[in-house]
Amino acid sequence: MTTNTNLGEKTKQRVLVIAPGRGCYNKEELGYLHTHHHDKVELVEGIDAYRDLLKQASIKQLDSAEKYSFKLHTAGENASALIYACAMADFMDIDTDKYEVVAVTGNSMGWYIALACAGALNSDAAIDVINTMGSMMQKGLIGGQLIYPEMDKEWRLDKAKTVLIDSAIEQVNTEEGCEVYTSILLGGYRILAGNEAGLKRLEVVLPYIDERYPMRLYNHGAFHSPLLDDVSKRGLEGLPASLFNLPKVPLIDGEGRIWTPQSTDIDKLRRYTLGAQVTETYDFTKAVQVAVKEFAPDKVIVLGPGNTLGGPIAQALINIGWFGWQEKNHFSESQEASPELLAMGNELQRQQVLKQ
Repeated sequence: MTTNTNLGEKTKQRVLVIAPGRGCYNKEELGYLHTHHHDKVELVEGIDAYRDLLKQASIKQLDSAEKYSFKLHTAGENASALIYACAMADFMDIDTDKYEVVAVTGNSMGWYIALACAGALNSDAAIDVINTMGSMMQKGLIGGQLIYPEMDKEWRLDKAKTVLIDSAIEQVNTEEGCEVYTSILLGGYRILAGNEAGLKRLEVVLPYIDERYPMRLYNHGAFHSPLLDDVSKRGLEGLPASLFNLPKVPLIDGEGRIWTPQSTDIDKLRRYTLGAQVTETYDFTKAVQVAVKEFAPDKVIVLGPGNTLGGPIAQALINIGWFGWQEKNHFSESQEASPELLAMGNELQRQQVLKQ
């Protein structure tokens, strides 16, 4: 499907843009901002001017560090602003003569970036919201997260694993002092959030898979769970409705709800963003599936840094047979022949997205 244009105009391809969340700026991405976006002076200086007032490290310094530091680069107050800068700069580089952005969504913290890409937050408001919410646990993490596969080897949802995970959550929550919740539905993975006691028990109850899972996510709090009720309340108290605008393109949130330029209630958008989005399960799988069904994009563009979302997006689409993908091999073969999923964190795919 392509966009109808007047005679003589270029035919544009319709694209869904997806913004990444925490955990996508890793050792391999150190220097991403400088390498790809040394020309985005205004964006970077605006973010760093804001952070300077708070006596926080500049993203320019973080990105240009000699070595990657887990403690420094994954801390919420640093990771959020750094990832936002990289992703927003990538969004600015999309060739709009070739592509028409028909919808935007994101994973977890990527929801805030999606709001900025869609124009629901201007540049000043975006860094205010992202930096504020990213810094909420600066004095100490609230709970944590772990990841566990919910799919078979062909990247299709495995009902037996779903039952296993749900049963483990139910069992652990009956034990004294334990709290665990489904945090994110991430394609073929389940992200689980909880307090320390609950996560430790999950690590025992859930069978070990591939010598890797269940795997703790370093420096991640109990995002998208009731354990963050206080974070939500502080966000609602400190971030006014005046920061939010009507989106310029449709947004799909973590409940699969569509926010359009014509029908968005700005107050409801703010309350979702700082309320349910913080304290309830984020269904990224549903967001992706609703987006492609409703807007029928020709391609999906994933913003950098990194490419940690490539697999989960493919898994979400395999489970509805989108682009004809029925299993992992179909996806891989299709991507080699003519990629429909373009990750800007992948250098070859990036070149297909950029203005030439």
